[in-house]
Amino acid sequence: MPHLEDVKRRQFLQYAVLGTMAAALPGFTLAEDRPINDTPDPAFKPDVEVELTAQIAEVSILPGANTRVFQYQGKLLKGPSHSIKTLPGYLGPILNLEHGQKVRIFFYNKLSEPSIVHWHGLHVPQKMDGHPMYEIYKGERYVYEFEVENRAGTNWYHSHTHEMTATQVYQGLAGLITVTDAEEKKLGLPSGEYDLSLVIQDRRFTAGNQFQYGHGMHQRMMGFHGDTILVNGQANSTIPVKSRAYRLRLLNGSNARIYKLGWDGGAPLTAIGTHGGLLEKPETLPYIMLAPAERVELWVDFSGRKPGTELTLQSLEYQGVMSPMGGRRGGMGMMTGGLAPGALFPIVKFQITEQVSDSPSLPNQLVSMRRLTEKDISNVGKTVPIAIGMRRMSFQLNGRTFGMQKHMDVEKIPVNTIQKIRIFHDNQMMGGMGGMGGMGGMGGMGGGMRGGMMGMMGNIPHPIHLHGQQFQILSRKQTRQSDGYDTVKNGFINSGWKDTVLVMPGEEIEILKPFEDFTGLFLYHCHNLEHEDMGMMRNFYVE
Repeated sequence: MPHLEDVKRRQFLQYAVLGTMAAALPGFTLAEDRPINDTPDPAFKPDVEVELTAQIAEVSILPGANTRVFQYQGKLLKGPSHSIKTLPGYLGPILNLEHGQKVRIFFYNKLSEPSIVHWHGLHVPQKMDGHPMYEIYKGERYVYEFEVENRAGTNWYHSHTHEMTATQVYQGLAGLITVTDAEEKKLGLPSGEYDLSLVIQDRRFTAGNQFQYGHGMHQRMMGFHGDTILVNGQANSTIPVKSRAYRLRLLNGSNARIYKLGWDGGAPLTAIGTHGGLLEKPETLPYIMLAPAERVELWVDFSGRKPGTELTLQSLEYQGVMSPMGGRRGGMGMMTGGLAPGALFPIVKFQITEQVSDSPSLPNQLVSMRRLTEKDISNVGKTVPIAIGMRRMSFQLNGRTFGMQKHMDVEKIPVNTIQKIRIFHDNQMMGGMGGMGGMGGMGGMGGGMRGGMMGMMGNIPHPIHLHGQQFQILSRKQTRQSDGYDTVKNGFINSGWKDTVLVMPGEEIEILKPFEDFTGLFLYHCHNLEHEDMGMMRNFYVE
């Protein structure tokens, strides 16, 4: 895995630019020509104050030797005692926050490589968002101060270090955030022990129980897929439950794997919330597609089941994202080094251990929601593009790869506007791939191999994440026939607020996104973390 010395060259150039920026950012100090927000603002009066440290730890995951991980250790300095909940295993603590709270987080880096934390889904100013320009070295700290402006819902936090996000998240730098508000509290949803948070990840292990991570071309192109499914950092998870209703908060914390959630008995799923909070009313789906970074909240009622009964949440089979080189599933499993994308496998098992008679009922209506329409958009007749493409074996957005502070005219957004954004596959760019001119090291590949690689690149789905405020989906449509789309099309929740959207091969998606309150640079990128680290990330400049 990469270490500090591996990124010195690009940091030297990066920090030379950032040094000129620091003087314009109040509260920042300079360290090696880098802007670091390491001093609390005396005018900011926090309701919750937390110390969060990234460090190396050893934890028990599989029988036998402990696994060496990167881990967020949390300590509550001020605020309600429930503001932090520590989980067993390697994941960071759950941060339980309330709408309107002022939060201060002291982030300390004790790793031998740079790191920074992104508060995924939260609406915060630029310098509190975890942009990689603010990464800090070992022994340094970064002070986050923000007010929780989000509705009640489930968000998360994770490393966002440039070119190292995939490896650092893979090694453990991630944790959940829950937000509650007055409207949610009135609903009487399952709470306490009946409100379960589940982080789903796939990993691969060496014979000595250490995380194994591949850097091969196929793993970079497809994204890393492991062969062991972990839930809250534990393998072969079985959760004891009572015969009553539960609220399940699910996060796909994997680097690249997409899950098709479904019950082993074929029962439908009832969704009550997505990334940006609760839905207006419950939605019933036969299965739910959950891409990296996406969250879904489920209402699961175990009422009427006898003790000893088991129910398994699975990832069901699906098609349409495979490589022509590797076939539908088996070949791709070999290429990615684990369970093949689209394979059938269990995720977590629920076992009824106690029969109870009392259980809340599912509300018919949940929360009110601000519904955006085309009448709300500010950029009438000028849709903002996010074109997914590839040239010279490099994924791109709008024809460019990432530049730390770079942005094009099309990426300039006026503050306090609502923008219509079109996310689509640039088939011309994908098919041409720069004439394959960047594949000098692959000169021995035959024409069929080249054609297979080109086909594979066009068959990769991309979960696109936009920093800043949540957005709403306006439309989702196919622009070209995609093999296997029928196996996934009924699993998308297109209502509610989101911050990440899965764009399948051949799909075009239009969204409406507010850019309110805060100016500065806000990222948009693929949340297949290997793609992100390869440069599939850009900045919006809100001014």
